[in-house]
Order: sequence, then structure tokens, then C-alpha cells
Amino acid sequence: MSPVAIVAVCVLGIFIIGLLIFIIKGTLAPKKVDSIPKLIKQGKTSVAIKQAKQILTKDPKNYIAHYYLGKAYLKENKSELAIIEYKLVNENALFGPQLNELDFRQEYAQLLMKYNQQQEALKNYLLLTKLDPNNPENFYNVGHLYEECNRYDLAMGFMQKTVMLNSRHAKAHAEIGLMHYRTKNFGEAKKEIDIALKLSPETYSSYYYLGKIQKDAKDLAAAIKSFEKAQRDPEIKQKAIIEHGSCFMLANRFDNAAMDFQRAIDLDKENLNGETLYARYFLATCYEKNRKIDKAIEQWEQIYKRNKTFRDVSAKLSEYKDLQANDYLKDYLTCSNEEFLSICKATVEKALKHQPVSCEAKKWGCQISGVDSSTEGWRNMRKQTTLFRFFREPDPVEDDIIRETLDTMKKINCQKGFLFSSSGYSNSAKHFAEGRPVELIDKIKLESILSQAGSAQ
Repeated sequence: MSPVAIVAVCVLGIFIIGLLIFIIKGTLAPKKVDSIPKLIKQGKTSVAIKQAKQILTKDPKNYIAHYYLGKAYLKENKSELAIIEYKLVNENALFGPQLNELDFRQEYAQLLMKYNQQQEALKNYLLLTKLDPNNPENFYNVGHLYEECNRYDLAMGFMQKTVMLNSRHAKAHAEIGLMHYRTKNFGEAKKEIDIALKLSPETYSSYYYLGKIQKDAKDLAAAIKSFEKAQRDPEIKQKAIIEHGSCFMLANRFDNAAMDFQRAIDLDKENLNGETLYARYFLATCYEKNRKIDKAIEQWEQIYKRNKTFRDVSAKLSEYKDLQANDYLKDYLTCSNEEFLSICKATVEKALKHQPVSCEAKKWGCQISGVDSSTEGWRNMRKQTTLFRFFREPDPVEDDIIRETLDTMKKINCQKGFLFSSSGYSNSAKHFAEGRPVELIDKIKLESILSQAGSAQ
């Protein structure tokens, strides 16, 4: 064979080998991707994950592989990894026959809801109303998300569209009823809730909305029963338990309420739900009301780790930070009622130099009347009585308390009154006290007085 022929054969051979490599790469890679959903379906998720990662090592922009990797993570309950893959797909992928947008949006929206990313979930559900306009669930989910954002005008429109597509959609009727109730359209509210319960007595979420209406109407006994039924729906079980506990809070049954809130917290094993923050906040309130301040602080700290701007948690932590440094204030806030009376009595005697005449336990704290013992020969002088009131409620003292204090002073013939509060006073209370024979002692002064009484022991 001539040298020219040899060269020609070699060139042809190289060309054929290159062509084969190109064809193999072009055909085997898609087959490799196509095999991943089959592996997921068969429950071989670890193999599917490994295969998807191998493809992505060579081709990081293969968003079909990213999608299936996310699906495999979901099957293994690794939703925190799944949402990363779904976000990449959402931001970069071109949807088509191999990557169905409708399926993707439904899965992605549910993931976003799990991670309390309501605004992103709303965008996806709005897209789903366009992609699948005959599916009432898409309109229901949009309405529900608008309702959570307090956009009741928009929520109502989507809920009404839901029942237009499916007149037997019990959950939509229930939410429409709740929105009517909020706008004081009580007749329509009852009508919609009744429709929801008639359509599906076993759609227990309807009892949740019924309970909300009953709770707002102050019918706590009926609301508690409704929230108990609502707990049978696993999707809203946590919310129903929290509402159940809030009814006990309104009835000042803080021990019962605390049990509910702890149950709600325990349901969220991954500590991801937004509702868990509310459960912790209300549990902390129960502890605060029951003088278990250390436990309340634990809950506030847990909330602060996840959301530094949640309600007044930052202010609460700041308010109680002095407990660690001041044992006298800590005892004042956390001791039993019997011990509290002793602390207040000792404070009046040792720090305020008054001889107690009467000492009474009150719902809000302690009331003592006494006469000045600092003046020499005070026993022989005409006794001028002073009223001392010690508050340890978590809320600031309001002006109505000042008015009631002045009335009490008149009844028992007191010339002067002192109010001590670890939670401060409202602006209206401070304004009303000006020019009147009552002195408002705030937390800083109270700490100093308690320390003086303690040091005098």
C-alpha cells in the first residue's frame, strides 16, 4: 500500500473514531438522564443521586439532571437540598418535552410553602393558574396565600373563582365564610361555613375556620370544640392546636394553654414552620404570666435565632436581661405569691421606712398600707397612712389602674400612694398621674429599692 493510501486510511480512521465518540456522547448522556426518573420510581434514590451528580460534574448546566437530583432528594426527605436544585432549575431551565413546566411548578410551589417562602410560592401558583386554568386547586392556593398576606380583596376573588370551577370545594367555601366574617358580613359568613360543613363534614379544616369565628365572637367553649375537630386534618393540625391553646389563654388558663403550645412546637421536628414561632411566643407568654421567666427567656431566645424582628421578642429579651445580674429583681418576678408578699412587706419596712398596717395579695401583685416609722416618736403622732402597690404583671400599668388607686386611697384615707412596676407605665398613665398624690416607681428605681431592702436584712 502506498504511503498516500496509508495516510488516507489513518485520517479516515481518526475521523470515524471521533464521529463515534461524538455519537456516543450525544446518545449515552441523554439515556443516562432518562434513566434517573426510572431509578427514582424504583426507590433507588441513592443510585439516582449518584448518577445525576456524575452528569452534573461533566455538564453543570444540565438542568434536567438538576431537576431529577432535586426529586431524588425529596424522596429521601432532604428538602433543604431539593429546594437548592429546584431554584437552579427555576432560574435557568428552558421547559419543554423533557422538563414539564406544569409538574415542576406544582412541586416547587409546595416546597416553597414548606419553607415559608410565601411570595415565591404565590408567583408559582399564579403561573399555574395560567398553565392549568381549569384546576381549582391552583386558584385556591393563590387565594389562600393572599389571605395569609391580609390581601382579602384579592383572596376573595380567587376563592370565588375556585368555587366557580368546583362548587363543592369545601375549603374554599370555608375561607370565603371567614373573609365575610372579617368584614362583618355575618349572614354570608354563616351561610358559607354551613355549605362547607354540609359538603364535607370530614373536611376538618372547615372546623378551623368555624373555630376562628367562634373565638372572635368570644364563644370560647364552642371554639375549643371546633379546634379539637380541626386537629384531625394533618395539614392544619399545628395551627389548630395553637388556636386551641389561644382560647385557654383568653380564659386565663395558662397551664392548659402552655401544654397546647408545647405540643405544637413538638410537631415541627425540623423547626422550619412559621407557625412554630407563634407557638413559642405564646408559650413564652404563658411562662411569663406564671412567673417562669427563665423558661420564657429560653423561648424568646429560640425565636430570636430564627427571626430577630419577630413581634416584641427583642424588647422582651432586653427587658429581662437584668435578671441575670440582679437577684433581688429576679426573686421579685419569679417567686411564689407567698414569698412575694414577704418581699414587698420587707421592702416597705426596710427600704421605705414604713410600718405595714395591712398587707393583701392581689391578682396583679400586692397592696400594703403603712405609716411612716422613720420619724422619731412616730407612734405618738397622728398616723398618716400611705398606700403601696407592687405590680409584677408583664404589661405596663394603664391609666385606669391609677384612677382605681386614687379611689382606693380615698376609701382608706391615704394621703400618698406609691406604685411599683417592673414593666413600666403607659404614657396615658404617666400623664394622668401628674399633679396627683401618686408616685410611679419604674423598674430601675424598683431594682435599687429592692437591693436596699435586701442589704438591710
